[in-house]
Amino acid sequence: MADTWEALQSECETCRECSLWETRKNVVFGVGSRDAEVLFIGEGPGANEDEQGEPFVGRAGKLLDDMLAIIGLERGKVYIANIVKCRPPQNRDPLGVEQDACIGYLRRQVALLRPKIIVCLGRIAAMKIIKDDFKITREHGQWFERAGVQMTAVYHPAALLRDPRRRPEAFDDFKALQAKIRELCDHTEVS
Repeated sequence: MADTWEALQSECETCRECSLWETRKNVVFGVGSRDAEVLFIGEGPGANEDEQGEPFVGRAGKLLDDMLAIIGLERGKVYIANIVKCRPPQNRDPLGVEQDACIGYLRRQVALLRPKIIVCLGRIAAMKIIKDDFKITREHGQWFERAGVQMTAVYHPAALLRDPRRRPEAFDDFKALQAKIRELCDHTEVS
């Protein structure tokens, strides 16, 4: 069991626990501050992420950066990871077996990070992290507590690109996140 970021990342980069390793260009381990109080979790890397080895670098990543900027939060002050670390073919949802094979890496990242707030980006992450019957259209923006960590889910930025009518709801969710950061976090500043 890796107990440092470097050892965990090295182990993750050689993973062959599911078939996703066969088509990956890069393992997308995660990015951000390793003492972040806020952790964002997506479902898995897309084509741009697989190419660059970093989560949320395509159009959805740009929108996420814009949403963070609206509440005065810089990408480098949070940590961003995914449920699965390798791109599913054609950006399909990661299969249960793939999520199960990879979730241990995310759990160990959480253990190293010890965030105060976890924000699930989209339905897949919320179903794996918050509860298996999570309904994103009904429960986005609601807060849940587990083991002293506050958790919420927001619409995935890619979903907002497909359906811009949901952006006002996402804005409200990010404003609520801003308030929660002010309430709980010691060294994470928001405007």
